[in-house]
Amino acid sequence: MIEAMEVIPELIAKFREIGFERSAHQIVGGLLILEGQLKTSVGDFDCLVGIDRQFRRLPQVQLLNSPAQLPHLSPHISSTGGICYAMPGTIVFDIFDPVGQTLLCVRKATHVLSMVLQGKMVEDLAEEFFASWFDLHCFMDVDDRQTGVISAVTIRDGKSVFRRNDVIATDDVQRTSLKLESLGVSFEEMSCNVYKISTTAQPRPYQNDWPPKTIGEVVNWQYELDHTARAKVLEAVKRGIRSPYMAIVVIIESPLMSYGVFIDLPHPNERRLLKKPALALQHIYRLPIKQIAIFRLDDEYIAQRNTPGCTTLSGLRITLVGCGTIGGYLAEALVKAGAGIGGGSVALVDRESLQPGNLGRHRLGFSELYKPKATALKGELERIMPSAKIIACPEDVRDLTLGEFDLLIDATGEESLGYWLAARYHSVVPTLSVWIEGAGVAVRSLLKRPGDGACYRCLCDYNKGSRYRSVKEDLKPVFAGQGCEGIYVPFSAVVSVQAACLGVEAALQWAGGSAHEALRTKVLSPGYEAATPDCSPETRSGCPACST
Repeated sequence: MIEAMEVIPELIAKFREIGFERSAHQIVGGLLILEGQLKTSVGDFDCLVGIDRQFRRLPQVQLLNSPAQLPHLSPHISSTGGICYAMPGTIVFDIFDPVGQTLLCVRKATHVLSMVLQGKMVEDLAEEFFASWFDLHCFMDVDDRQTGVISAVTIRDGKSVFRRNDVIATDDVQRTSLKLESLGVSFEEMSCNVYKISTTAQPRPYQNDWPPKTIGEVVNWQYELDHTARAKVLEAVKRGIRSPYMAIVVIIESPLMSYGVFIDLPHPNERRLLKKPALALQHIYRLPIKQIAIFRLDDEYIAQRNTPGCTTLSGLRITLVGCGTIGGYLAEALVKAGAGIGGGSVALVDRESLQPGNLGRHRLGFSELYKPKATALKGELERIMPSAKIIACPEDVRDLTLGEFDLLIDATGEESLGYWLAARYHSVVPTLSVWIEGAGVAVRSLLKRPGDGACYRCLCDYNKGSRYRSVKEDLKPVFAGQGCEGIYVPFSAVVSVQAACLGVEAALQWAGGSAHEALRTKVLSPGYEAATPDCSPETRSGCPACST
């Protein structure tokens, strides 16, 4: 490993070769500051380069003077001259070549500056907009993406992940309260209206007089970005002034990010000048503002953030039968994929309680011992997603009338119960079976659509005739346990997680409407060879379940 301090002399020598010198203004224990010029195709520009002496952060590059050619509104250049030359995580800094990597970063900053001065964007970079836009935080829990007026609550104490006086904008106070209560946060409704407006332009900072401090500066800035946004901001402010509320939050939704402003209003009795047509604008323009950084907390964002553009399970009514070693992990994955939100629901059906022998491979832990699995899992899922609609049914599925739902998932691993479910629901609703083969040798899933393809009983009968088997080798019974503990099939929790992953992937593809093989197999144990590629078996002639 290269010692960071040992390469500093070499670093300074290499930078001297390209015209940089060690600055006389150094802070003890701070960044190493070098002075020089960025030599672009447009011209040479004085700058400072701040280098982390431990090379744990990328170098900072800052222009000393704003280039005359720099547009009033520019991407990737902050109002203080900082150059955003790379998105976080897009540069892998080679710790074994810190000198070369630092020089590479400066070359990257030079390229970005050159492109900006030529009026070109560098598409893979994030805007440096939020670097100076952080007076307040506003957390958005808004499912309705339409613009308009919404409510707001504020944090009453600072003993939480939120700061005192942080704003939470919501279109459903009850849903938002569930999320805040799960964090133990004390909150209250604000005397405030939140207005959402949209713009077609990304926010870019001015190179001078930044950030804006009044409504007038905000609307003039918005006019340069998008002519239509100015009128929208003013209309929102005027509506707020006519209301009885004491503050306004204007949230501006641009194509890739949202940001906002907070405006304290005079008492309603003192707004006379703000309402006079002849004088209103000049007084409105003087109103001070605070910048608001927006962070989304809405359900759809949580479900879609990691799979942008893909279908989620939001809005679907899903019944999961079996909350055991597969069902526990599967239920969590379903909720994180959107199940239970957007008007959807997840019904958990399992008559069993969590036993000591379950703890080693179950999603639930010691604190849930001897509790009904369905009830305990409901509580765990509500901690994960407080706004999700989770229904616990700690009963035998054969004794229940389940009502209407969109997808049935059998995660029991019980072959006999699988037969019953296939017979009862094969023609009513899509049924997804997920199970483990042998002692964790393989995991499988089978999706049966009404009137199409093999059901779980069909597949079991096919297997008895050596068709559609998971592996070529014989699966010999493997059991463990004795006495009061009971006999069980041993396999690790990793196997259960793999089965759950296979199941949620099948559920998501079904929800997205994409054509895929009904039967899927993943072989886990070394020494076994897959016998059947993923496929869609046909209904077996004479299947007693399908003929029911």
